Amino acid sequence: MDFKILFTFLLFFGLNTQAQEINWMSFDEAIEAQEYDQRKIVVDFYTSWCGWCKRMDKKVFSNDGIASYLNENYYAVKFNAEGNEEVNYKDQQFKNKDDDFIKSRGRKSKHPFAEYLGVNGYPALVYFDEEANLIGPIPGYKSVKELELYLKMFVNDDHKKITNAEDFQEYQANFDYEIKE
Repeated sequence: MDFKILFTFLLFFGLNTQAQEINWMSFDEAIEAQEYDQRKIVVDFYTSWCGWCKRMDKKVFSNDGIASYLNENYYAVKFNAEGNEEVNYKDQQFKNKDDDFIKSRGRKSKHPFAEYLGVNGYPALVYFDEEANLIGPIPGYKSVKELELYLKMFVNDDHKKITNAEDFQEYQANFDYEIKE
């Protein structure tokens, strides 16, 4: 009898402890979704060879608190910065026409959309407001705590009050972290 209770308990809790996953979409899908539900957009620019990008996927984007916050407050886009995805933004079309590897580096060319947004390294997170206007890129790997700070700063428009490095340091020092690593 105890075995049945234990089995039922494990089965019930085992099925209900799935990790939260981010609802990734394409950039064009995010722009279209903004027409129906105004949210900011965050784009994760990555490449297939980027170790820090893979680490961010494994350690940060897999965090339940980060995934939940992103899904509730943003349209999240995963974008291969060397891929061939077509993007339509501000009456411009961006497509990487260079499918050939650059022999000297063994990498594909940078996507014109990444170039247009000023993405110069990977990973990079690029933020857009509710009307798809560029807020700006934030380069480099971000820990759970660092990403939480940026996600909340942009979603609450606190970045509009920050005009210099001292303002940002003060914002960071007074930030109330809630998401557990």
